[in-house]
Amino acid sequence: MSGLVITVAQQKGGAGKTTLAVNLAVALLREGRSVALLDTDPQGSLGRWFMQRREALGEAGLEFSTSSAWGVSYECEKLRKQVDVVIIDTPPKVDSDLRPALREADLILVPVAASHVDLWATEGVLDLARREGKRPKIVLNRTKSKTRLGDQVRDAATQLEADLVEVTLGHRVVFAETLGQGLGVLEAPRKGAGHAEVTALLHALLNLE
Repeated sequence: MSGLVITVAQQKGGAGKTTLAVNLAVALLREGRSVALLDTDPQGSLGRWFMQRREALGEAGLEFSTSSAWGVSYECEKLRKQVDVVIIDTPPKVDSDLRPALREADLILVPVAASHVDLWATEGVLDLARREGKRPKIVLNRTKSKTRLGDQVRDAATQLEADLVEVTLGHRVVFAETLGQGLGVLEAPRKGAGHAEVTALLHALLNLE
């Protein structure tokens, strides 16, 4: 799995891109993988999480870098040689600036909160990915179990030119709490449903045993 690049992209803000990126990173660390985070979003949420993590733990345990959209290829070339997995967090927009991050990706993840608006917002990302010859995976985020809306969004997602990941992340306070602390859900004091979801998601995405 050396040098794997995962790009997290979604046109709509607030879909959970950074939450997904950091929780996958922490899950990979706990699997013994080396990880680098690459933040291309000018909002810098991933960078703030990283600095909070250093302050909380003393040592982040992973690499962190920032890049302009068009510097992604250069940064990925360097980071691929240093770590097992590079995770790229992208801005909430879809234009030509996103294409380098999609082009470099071995795996493209599109987080979708449980709403039709979020689902509609995936169309631009999926179109750009198709132009790069890539087929993204949709990860349903902030889902509420046994709701009609959740079922409708899941059904609609299966009609898109992407693969729907069966494992979903629930609408849980622990995701926001740990993010603000510079941690991942797997580092929360108590193991709960979020812990199980993140672990299952990582294994579903990367076929880990």
